[in-house]
Order: sequence, then structure tokens, then C-alpha cells
Amino acid sequence: MEELISSAKDYKDELYKQLARVGKCLSSDKRLEILDLLSHGPKTVEKLAQDTGMNVANVSRHLQVLNDSRLVKFTKKGTYAIYSLADPSVVEFLFSLWHLGENHLSDITRIKEDFLGHMEELYTLTMDEVYEKLKKENIILIDLRPADEYEAGHIEDAVSVPMEKLDLYLQQLPRDKEVVAYCRGQFCAFSAIAAQKMKKQGFRAYRMAESIHEWQKYRELKH
Repeated sequence: MEELISSAKDYKDELYKQLARVGKCLSSDKRLEILDLLSHGPKTVEKLAQDTGMNVANVSRHLQVLNDSRLVKFTKKGTYAIYSLADPSVVEFLFSLWHLGENHLSDITRIKEDFLGHMEELYTLTMDEVYEKLKKENIILIDLRPADEYEAGHIEDAVSVPMEKLDLYLQQLPRDKEVVAYCRGQFCAFSAIAAQKMKKQGFRAYRMAESIHEWQKYRELKH
């Protein structure tokens, strides 16, 4: 019996050690950012460096940790390594982590309120409200993410308007149009910045705080 108990303890300890490999990834805010960026589509090391503001060497080190924990995978295209999430369960994991943090860390709410509180006349629509407006075909939904992320997947009928091209796009848009902007979700401020910019230019503009992944889950529940 003692031998079986000892074996059971070893079994449990080994499983915890394996789970700790995933936990190691959570000890870095930059690794979490990389995972979030990859949830919007595959990216090269160089593109990840550009998006995170890190140098290529630092990004590579973080990717090695993520790869060792089997949360990401990569393929080779010429001299470039293109990284992506290991599978859709990693996106679900990121959702769970976000909701856990939002429910238990008051600092997250404070940070959001401090940032958004300075946005005058900022209106955020729920996914229900966006869905109803899309169904009535009386809004323009713009996707502010980079073009490659839009091509990897986007909300049906959304128009690709990367943030750096927003000013040019607005020059061609009639002021009587209702516009809703979305970007990468809760960690991205572009939808709020774009909505405020459009409001100041006379548009009836709103933001949607959720990402395409949250929208997809919402649409699945609607059907």
C-alpha cells in the first residue's frame, strides 16, 4: 500500500511539473502580449518585434519559452520563422485568464477607467447592439487591425481600415454614416481612439470593445 501511495504522489508531482511549464509563460507580460498578437494570425519574429516594441533577440527568447511549453508552433518560409498559436484552445485560455484577472484584480478596472475616462463623448456598443445594427444594414463596421490580421479572419461585412489609414478613409466617408470601430479587443485602445477622433469630425461613431474571437463565440451562441 505504501508503495502505491508513493507512486500516486510521484504521479501527481509530475503532472504539476508539466502544468508549471505553462505557468512559466504567465510570468512575463511580454509573453502574454505575444500570445494575444498571435491570436489574430501568424506572424514573423520581425513583425512581433515591431508590434511589441522589443528587439528581435528578446522576442526570440520569449518565443522559445512559449514553444517549449507547446503554446506556439512555427513553420519556416525561406529565412523567416512564422509563428502561430498551437491550437484554438490557447485562445480560450487567454479569454479565461482575462476574465479571471478582470474579476479579481481591481487594478485592471482602474487602468481601464483612467484611460477611457479621458475620452469625451465616447460611446461603447454591446455586441447585441452591433449585431442589430449590422442586421439592419445601417452602419459601417471598420476593423482597425493590420491588413494581415484582417485577412486571417474578420467580422463579416467589416471593412479593413488599419489605424494608420483611418484619416485617409474618413476623408471619403459621408458624415451621415454611423460607424463602429473594433480592434484587438480589451487590450487594444485603438477602437476608443478612433471612435473619439470620428466623433470630433462629426461622425456618429461608436466602439466595440470585444475582439473578433469574442464576436465569433457570441455568433455561435446566437445560432
